[in-house]
Amino acid sequence: MTKIGDVRAKSADELNTMLLDLRKEQFNLRFQRATGQLEALSRIRQVRRDIARVKTIIGERSRAAATKA
Repeated sequence: MTKIGDVRAKSADELNTMLLDLRKEQFNLRFQRATGQLEALSRIRQVRRDIARVKTIIGERSRAAATKA
């Protein structure tokens, strides 16, 4: 699980890369669950929440940049 402070410390490029990696992991976890290979079902929830954290920070930064402009 990713802590919000760690996410806030990352740059925009790192956040986008992290978001892409999390979405790939989410896809793989869903595939594993469908085929019955997934044992740690809680990981699906963790990844979903990590995606939400990253998207929240990206949104906050874009709104802050729009306000400054």
